[in-house]
Amino acid sequence: MRGAKSAKWVAGAAIIALAATACGGGDDDADKGGKSAKGAVNPDGIFSVEVGEPQNPLQPANTMESNGSIVTDAIFSQLVDYDPSGKLEMINAESVDTKDSKLWTVKLKKDWKFHDGTPVTAESYIKAWNWAANIKNNQTNASWFGDIKGYADVHPEDAKAKPKSDTMSGLKKVDDYTFTIELNAPLPYFSYKLGYTVFSPLPESFYADPKAAGEKPVGNGAYKFVSWDHKKQIKVVRNDDYKGLDKAKNGGVIFKNYTTLETAYEDLKSGNVDVLRQIGPKDLPVYRSDLGDRAVDKPYSAIQTIAVAFYTKQWKDIDPKVLQGLSMGIDRDTITKTVLQGTREPATGWVAQGVLGFQKDATGDVTKYDPAKAKKLIKEGGGVPGNKISIQFNADGGHKEWVEAVCNSIKQSTGVNCTTDSKADFQADTNARDDKQVKSLYRSGWVLDYPVNANFISDLFRTGAAGNQGDFSNKGLDAEIKKADSAASLEESVAAYQKIEKELVNYMPSIPLWYYKVNAGYSEKVQNVDYAQDGDPILTQVEVKK
Repeated sequence: MRGAKSAKWVAGAAIIALAATACGGGDDDADKGGKSAKGAVNPDGIFSVEVGEPQNPLQPANTMESNGSIVTDAIFSQLVDYDPSGKLEMINAESVDTKDSKLWTVKLKKDWKFHDGTPVTAESYIKAWNWAANIKNNQTNASWFGDIKGYADVHPEDAKAKPKSDTMSGLKKVDDYTFTIELNAPLPYFSYKLGYTVFSPLPESFYADPKAAGEKPVGNGAYKFVSWDHKKQIKVVRNDDYKGLDKAKNGGVIFKNYTTLETAYEDLKSGNVDVLRQIGPKDLPVYRSDLGDRAVDKPYSAIQTIAVAFYTKQWKDIDPKVLQGLSMGIDRDTITKTVLQGTREPATGWVAQGVLGFQKDATGDVTKYDPAKAKKLIKEGGGVPGNKISIQFNADGGHKEWVEAVCNSIKQSTGVNCTTDSKADFQADTNARDDKQVKSLYRSGWVLDYPVNANFISDLFRTGAAGNQGDFSNKGLDAEIKKADSAASLEESVAAYQKIEKELVNYMPSIPLWYYKVNAGYSEKVQNVDYAQDGDPILTQVEVKK
């Protein structure tokens, strides 16, 4: 499974054997996509995919949401990826080795080039990572380089401070195609993190005008950028010189912008868009009968939660019992069976299914519907300040119906007044999060960056983590995370994070709701459509019929 490497905020609604739970699908071809009758293929055919407007310019380190990442993942490749079993695959790297989990040696394949014809070298990675980590460049995902020695010198904790250096001391060039990465401390799963888009290389041309490069990116991936007509579409075409494992079986992709999933679905039925990433709640009852063999229903590694804006006056220093009570006031079973038509599974933890270290019932009773206990906990915790809450969401993601249902459930079970706070689109939603403008709570969907449970804990709840947009902070939890990261082996680290997950109920950094599934479909113009562990369609394998 290629292309399953990009974690991000979701817009729409002995390695353990991941295959059984990650990309599953069983024996029914409908679960895998591509069941409809095969036709003659046009290898140069171009197809379209439903997306929304990316939040930021298409810079690999500045993209942490699904509308932008599906495009950057098409344009850029990284050192590694992983298959459905969780096994690492070498992509641009010939090898990634370590003896102590602290000093890593990367050897590159020598025949890779950027789309402008320049070679991909060790310097292409070192310079890109140093630029992305530097606080002066204001990259959303800069904290992903925090494991590397010298990060603090290029990205001081004080946002107003000047960096002591422009380079991280932990990155050293050995020769044109070999470099080393020294970490601050051993991190047994670091090689998995290298498959995330933030660790992409950049061509020398990028640095002449980074902003312009974000509008017209030059990558090293399976597709080359052609054009971006803002809020309308982005076009990429196949890179015939691509040296990776996942060469495109089509001529290119048009990412078509939609403001609602309902409009996209109508266009799918009429043949005006070829591949959807998600079906809105309104069409869930009928999409299987409408699309037949072209309907997709399969799990992927993502979780929906209600996140908390801890920086607000309402939630600052709140007793976790209040959030426990709100959680127990949500009737997940009824909402997933009715509003969401059985397309979601109530969550019993903070880690998504299908990743290393997933465990059931990590939340104990806190995710079980119990109005009496919900009221009791809220009262014991001192009550909800103002006795009212709001839940922010993006109106273009098919969330309105279930957010309203969650609010109604909370009101009926606890007496806390709950209202919805709708933002026009995912861009407006994520901008409000980034600018610390969330009024109370916000709906949050997180999909894996790499298939290890740490990604759903450390990268969301560690103080200062890029994904920690609600500013949750607990020194005790930070210490436990640091301890888990310094474990002697991957297995021991995963076990330590499992223990941490069960302790999260005492902190309530967010309220788990349910695990995602891909409920999508495709047109009669395409075949061989499948969806990766990150929920995105695997673009390179889509075939366009003649």
